[in-house]
Amino acid sequence: MPQSSIVPRVIWLLAGEASGDVLGAHLMQALLARDQHLIFVGIGGPRMEALGLASLFPMRDLAVMGLVEVLPRIRQLSQRLNEAVNDVVLRQPDLIVTIDSPGFALRFLKRLRHVSTPKIHYVGPQVWAWHEKRVHSFPALWDRLLCLLPFEQEWFAERGVAVDFVGHPVLQSGADQGDAHRFRLRHGIDETAPILILMPGSRRSEVPRLLPVYGRMLSLLRERLPDICPVLPLSPLVAQTVRGAVAKWPVKPVIVTELHDKHDAFAAAGAALTKSGTSTLELALAHVPMAVAYRVNPLTAFMARRMIKVKYVAMVNLLAGREVVPELLQERCTPDDLADAAYDLLTDRELAQEQRDAFDVILDQLRPPQGDDHDGTPADAAAAAVLRLLNGTDAESGDPEAPADRTPDGSQPCGEAVPA
Repeated sequence: MPQSSIVPRVIWLLAGEASGDVLGAHLMQALLARDQHLIFVGIGGPRMEALGLASLFPMRDLAVMGLVEVLPRIRQLSQRLNEAVNDVVLRQPDLIVTIDSPGFALRFLKRLRHVSTPKIHYVGPQVWAWHEKRVHSFPALWDRLLCLLPFEQEWFAERGVAVDFVGHPVLQSGADQGDAHRFRLRHGIDETAPILILMPGSRRSEVPRLLPVYGRMLSLLRERLPDICPVLPLSPLVAQTVRGAVAKWPVKPVIVTELHDKHDAFAAAGAALTKSGTSTLELALAHVPMAVAYRVNPLTAFMARRMIKVKYVAMVNLLAGREVVPELLQERCTPDDLADAAYDLLTDRELAQEQRDAFDVILDQLRPPQGDDHDGTPADAAAAAVLRLLNGTDAESGDPEAPADRTPDGSQPCGEAVPA
């Protein structure tokens, strides 16, 4: 039989945390639906690996956040950075796609500035919230930015960054497709017991700061709701750490690590306490009333407050331009305040419905603009943009000057390898 003359093209992917792994997996699926001969290499987690990516090293090595928290990991992160750069230099892929994780991804791209391989960064760095001056270096780091939030397209385009708004992947997450009865049956939870979702984060640096507060909060909440059932949806990257940390909690939580189980938990939940980030949009899609809780190292918080330019931390609030969900951050992230917030959301139907009504309006902003080259889903819109650059037809992409709905505040050849 004659051999195929098709030469597979190689896309080098970088995802550094659980949310990026999900995003990368959806992108890979959409790309393979368009070109089954693509080969994926780079760094990713279990979802990307399930689609054929052999990760250069464990993705969890990159899952760290915070100005102070990263310090003990600098040596390891530097070694991993060298490994990633060397792999690109040796493989000479056809395209590089970095996904979120700006702390690592931007350093990685900076090291590859003189590598001629086309580059895309997927998920706009939140420099509109702080460090705006960093935006001036972006055109030298990649050829195109794919952003998830509607206001980002205009914001980046005005600063000379080639950008496409491709919609937010939360719309394809399935977070709104859970089965409440199935969840209660699977875990032996009484039909009348109130379920409270607790989301401490997907990074090993986040979890130790929220879990103790959640534990003490449950002691207080149980006095008012004796049959409260806490549920912890966790990334597999932190599940073992969390199991040990919650062993002595006053109420034994249900721990879920499978995606379908998490979505079933959302369907069964009456309320949630969550860290800021994409989890707020997942919960909004599932219509789970919530409050946002977050703690970082005090020095990190002090420095962040001096640099952050936006009024809100929670993405749902940022998109709404008002406080739809309470933000209990740092000094306000106490067991008493969290217990009060959880109790109110679980017992005040009017308060909970007000949030649900606002969620529908917020989520409608996250749909990608209509286009002839994608099926209307965020992943396929992103895949179309990736293939435009890979095929050398990027000039056909949408107008980067297209108006957005709102602004953030409402208001040569591969270079030489380096020693690992």
